[in-house]
Amino acid sequence: MIRSMTGYGRFEDLINGRMTVFEIKSVNHRFFELQCRLPKGYGFLEEKIRGLVSGYISRGKVDVYVSVEADENIAADVRINHSLAAGYVNALRELRDTYDLKDDISVSVLSRYSDIFTVSKAPESEETLTEVVMQAGEKALADFILMREREGEKLAKDVMEHSKTIIDLVSEIEVRSPITVEEYRNKLYERLREVLDDTTIDPQRILTEAAIFADKTAVNEETVRLRSHFSQLENMLSQSVPVGRKLDFIVQEMNREANTIGSKVCDAELAHKVVAIKAEIEKIREQIQNIE
Repeated sequence: MIRSMTGYGRFEDLINGRMTVFEIKSVNHRFFELQCRLPKGYGFLEEKIRGLVSGYISRGKVDVYVSVEADENIAADVRINHSLAAGYVNALRELRDTYDLKDDISVSVLSRYSDIFTVSKAPESEETLTEVVMQAGEKALADFILMREREGEKLAKDVMEHSKTIIDLVSEIEVRSPITVEEYRNKLYERLREVLDDTTIDPQRILTEAAIFADKTAVNEETVRLRSHFSQLENMLSQSVPVGRKLDFIVQEMNREANTIGSKVCDAELAHKVVAIKAEIEKIREQIQNIE
């Protein structure tokens, strides 16, 4: 099953006592590009996340956001900056004496000045944190891939609908093209009859001119190649590996064949069908830009 390059996945839950959030989203891009937003001090996880994500994604601009709450069971060391605390106390006393204020300096008052305190915790195990984030990442990626596959299924269905329209138009061209040769032969005969009046018209000359016209306007080779391209397209859309770049090449070849047919046809009805084919090919091209 093909996948879209657009997707979103999120996991948020407790893992090993830590509230963990792993969010991933992506949009279409020519190559694989990953940007991680990690908590301060978690930079060591970036390469591990890159390895995890690249195992699931080959193309797309991907953004990953990770948040992990600290383990509450880790002991904290709280230290007091006594010189700073003394400075606050002296300043408060000066305010009291200068403005004859009530003396209500207390611990609760000083506790409001957070810069007096320095809180530090023992560093957490990188191995433990890696395990927590990788677990969350696997679960977020499961939702992410599921969304990509659902979007890819819709894209494939739409592409095949446009393909069917093109194949129908190609069939109409294959039916109409030989008829234009016969119409050309009849018109040529009428023109020569008008010009030459009663003079005998050489049938061989008519046949030769019609043959030259048929050779110049023959599009059977191009229509056969178009059908082959669409057969390849259908086959690729059923694969489970990334095929976006190959599809892009196939669509270029389709457009090339359509342009060649357009340059050969000398009939208004056929010309309109070629324009319709090119319009459908453009719709396919727009859709495959989103396929991984």
